[in-house]
Amino acid sequence: MRDSQYQTLPAPGHGVAHRYGAGVHILSQPWAMSLLTELCRPETTQPRFNQLLTMLFDWMLPEIVGRELSKRSVRRSTRMPQGVYEGEIVDPSQGVVVAAVARGGIPPAQRFYDGLNQLLEPSGVRQDHLFMARQTDSSGHVVGVDVSGSKLGGGVQDATLLVPDPMGATGGSIVETLRIYRDQVQGTPRRMVCAHLIVTPEYLKRVLGEFPDARIYAVRLDRGLSSPQALAAAPGEHWDQEKGLDDHDYIVPGAGGLGELMNNAWV
Repeated sequence: MRDSQYQTLPAPGHGVAHRYGAGVHILSQPWAMSLLTELCRPETTQPRFNQLLTMLFDWMLPEIVGRELSKRSVRRSTRMPQGVYEGEIVDPSQGVVVAAVARGGIPPAQRFYDGLNQLLEPSGVRQDHLFMARQTDSSGHVVGVDVSGSKLGGGVQDATLLVPDPMGATGGSIVETLRIYRDQVQGTPRRMVCAHLIVTPEYLKRVLGEFPDARIYAVRLDRGLSSPQALAAAPGEHWDQEKGLDDHDYIVPGAGGLGELMNNAWV
């Protein structure tokens, strides 16, 4: 018998209310915020740091899948002789490309890639690698992105492009990544989805300014240097008064250099 409750499954619940637009999701739920708070503490080092990082991105993946990947209706038998499930599931035949941006994006991209291979047909899941680093001036201010190479496995036509990277600070690396797929890779993705632990108002303004259709997910929005008026209002209501980056483009309150911490390599 067809059960109406399974025909259109609900998406995951809403996050923090804001004024940045429908494509931005700030998923500040207690489970994830508790883990992220521990990850950001100065006392948290290896191996606990990478364990927390893994747990957070494993939590984010189904949040994103439930909202962004396409579904389809199926009729599937169960172990009960009279039992049949008829309703929605995530369409296993769809294509997904995960972009691993070195160095901070390598571990979360691998978690997304491995998780999606469990859910979808592996032939439709691909992981690309892009090698980038901040370019800074003599005062330490970020002035650009150095792209030293990439390994891209094909086109992206009708695929969902996922770019997981722990920190969305200035937006430079993410914008450059999305430009590469827009300008150098064959086809147009059905969606471009960026996934982060922390983002800043500056990051959102830069990414959405060039890619207004991008979908952005974060556990937390950091805007600790904003005006009192902005901090008292909903995020995005006084976007011009919001600030999350210090003079060296590090996030406040932030988490420190995550690329250094996850690799124990202080360069």
